Order: sequence, then structure tokens, then C-alpha cells
Amino acid sequence: MATILGTSSAAILAYRPFSKPSIPSLSLTSSGLSFGREYYGGIGLVGKKGRPPFQVAVACVATDIGSVEEAQKLASKENQRPVYPFAAIVGQDEMKLCLLLNVIDPRIGGVMIMGDRGTGKSTTVRSLVDLLPEIKVVAGDPYNSDPEDPESMGIEVRESVVKGEDLAVVMANINMVDLPLGATEDRVCGTIDIEKALTEGVKAFEPGLLAKANRGILYVDEVNLLDDHLVDVLLDSAASGWNTVEREGISISHPARFILIGSGNPEEGELRPQLLDRFGMHAQVGTVRDAELRVKIVEERARFDKNPKEFRHSYKAEQEKLRQQIASARACLSSVQIDHDLKVKISKVCAELNVDGLRGDIVTNRAAKSLAALKGRDQVTAEDIATVIPNCLRHRLRKDPLESIDSGLLVIEKFYEVFS
Repeated sequence: MATILGTSSAAILAYRPFSKPSIPSLSLTSSGLSFGREYYGGIGLVGKKGRPPFQVAVACVATDIGSVEEAQKLASKENQRPVYPFAAIVGQDEMKLCLLLNVIDPRIGGVMIMGDRGTGKSTTVRSLVDLLPEIKVVAGDPYNSDPEDPESMGIEVRESVVKGEDLAVVMANINMVDLPLGATEDRVCGTIDIEKALTEGVKAFEPGLLAKANRGILYVDEVNLLDDHLVDVLLDSAASGWNTVEREGISISHPARFILIGSGNPEEGELRPQLLDRFGMHAQVGTVRDAELRVKIVEERARFDKNPKEFRHSYKAEQEKLRQQIASARACLSSVQIDHDLKVKISKVCAELNVDGLRGDIVTNRAAKSLAALKGRDQVTAEDIATVIPNCLRHRLRKDPLESIDSGLLVIEKFYEVFS
């Protein structure tokens, strides 16, 4: 197991059990991700499907319009490029857990995934699309503005609210936007039509990828190869939550709050410390060494390539179970509590490890709450903290070139020293 998961927290905890032997570790099953009865058992999705954003007086007409909309959505979904199901991914439990926790609480700040080539990093991240829940957005707004949160509203939407105008609200799935390595700065930030601004006297702005990623996920594959000027743009947006475009004396700003997910191979270069610190969690992915497990992965991939539609259908039940699990966890997250004594111990671990700043403390608290919500509990335990703290602090330790011990092991050792 340790060879499969590398230095993942689940594998480490298996060798050094805490006060109880029932530390929540992730298991490898034929259906992919399995959390056991604590995770899936007895947690149902509570809520009603939202009504359409309009009403028609004639009942039969309203029914026809609703059915046409559903048919169009279904048709567009069927025509999209098939995505490998998240539940079908074998192994890589540490990476999958980090991704799920960020979907439950976007304030964790994203996840950086580092590992060998061909270990399913990009496949796992892109498979997350099917599990993303729906959120309320202002209809027709290019920034996916939140109708209930002024901080997540575009300037035009906020002006409409100030004027007392009614906003048309619709339900939409959370976006996942891919940031290509060769993207230009204008494509990422957006462009201003100078000619239209001069001739018509209006700010003609064409939103970029950051606008599309607002309240969603921004994924950067091979993030350690990203150009420095794009890294600077991401740092600025991640720090402020807003993207500002300055062109020829014209300034336009829009909200850009997103979950930043990056993946890369450490052999191709290290990430700049400023950007690495912006990732809430850090997951390490290793190559699967078990021969039987490797054969299973190859066979599952061959099934998907042969008939993607049939393969996705075979995992429909597991996918739906995961969606309900995420929706339930998001709904009860605000009610999850963590004792003051546990908060003090988390901060003590961070202080004794010489972690710079307070992001490590904040992210560990949030990740532990998300894990408790995922298990269906309203109270954080020491086991929850033991599971997430290596991923929250591993990339925040100061690098010692002479140190041969993995930073995740150092975090675990300090955790047991403080919590025992």
C-alpha cells in the first residue's frame, strides 16, 4: 500500500495509528474511490430542483418549454467530448481527496499536484467536471456573478442592484477552464476594444479566461512550465480576487475568484515559491507498482477507449453517489465545528515547523472541516486533521538541500509529537 500511495497521509497513518486504529484511510476498489460506510452510508441529498427563471401563464406551454430546455441540455451534454469518470479512477487517493475537499470548500485555495509522467493527473482533474454542483448565477453575465454576494458581482450587475433592478437568476454548473501554456496575456486577462472606445466613447471589453473561471476552477497543466508573465497575472488575481486590465489609459476590473488547480512533473523544474504558496493543498502522486493494479488500470482504460458511452454508463450509480455526497457536504459545511484546543495544536504544529505566514493554519482548519462534512459529521476530530495536515503544510516548509526526508513525513512526525 505504501508503495502505491508513496508519501500520502493515508499510507503514513496506516503505519503509525493514532489513538484509534480507525483513521480514515482511502482504499483501492474496483469502483475507484471508496470512503467506506462513514462516507457514503446514510448521507442523502436534501433539496429541490430549482424552478426555471421564467413563468408562463399557460401550463402546457410552460411544460413544453421546460421539456425543450431539458432536451437541449441533454443533447449538448451528449455531444461533448466524453470524460473519464472520476469514480473509475483506480488509486491516487491522496490526489482525489484533495480535489474533493476543494470542491466542497473553494476557500481552501486549490491544489497543486506533482508526480511522475503518466500517473493520471490531468485525467483525474478533468474527470472532476461531472461532479461539480450547480450554483446560482446572473443570467447573461460573462463573470458568473453571484446574485447574493456583492463581492462576486461584476460592475454592471452591481450597478443594477444599486438601481433596484430585478436580476434574472439561473442555475449553472461550476465552470472548469483550462489555461494553455501558450496562451497570450490578452487571452487570459481579456482585451479592450480601443477603436470602439475612441469612436463610441464606451468601454468595450472582451472577457478572457479569468472572467470565465470566476467562481469556478482554473486548471493549469504543467504549471511549472508556465511563462513568468502569466504567473504574475495568476499571482495578482489569486491575491486580490479581482482582475484589472489597463490599456491606453482605460481601466476595467472584474471579479476573478477561482479554485486554482495545477499539475506538473518535478523533473521538469520547480515552481516559483510565490505561486506555490498560493495553492491551498499539495498532493504527491506516485507510479503504481502493484502489477495486478496496473493491469486493472490498463483494462479499464481500454474499455473506455472502446466505448466511452457504455463505460460511463457503467459508473453512473457511483458518480451519482459522489455528487450527492458532495452536495450534502457543501450544505452542512457551515455547521461543522472545530474545538479551540485542536485549533491551538494546529497552530503549534505550524509554528514549530517554522511555516511562514498564517495560510497553513487557515487552510488546515478549512480542510479538516471539509473532511468532517464529507464524512457527514458536524465536529472535527484529530483523525481528520491527521489526514489533511501533510497536504496543507508540505509545500510551505523551508527547503533544506541536505534534507533527504520527505516534507510530508516531517509534518506527520511533528503532528504526533504535538497531538500526543
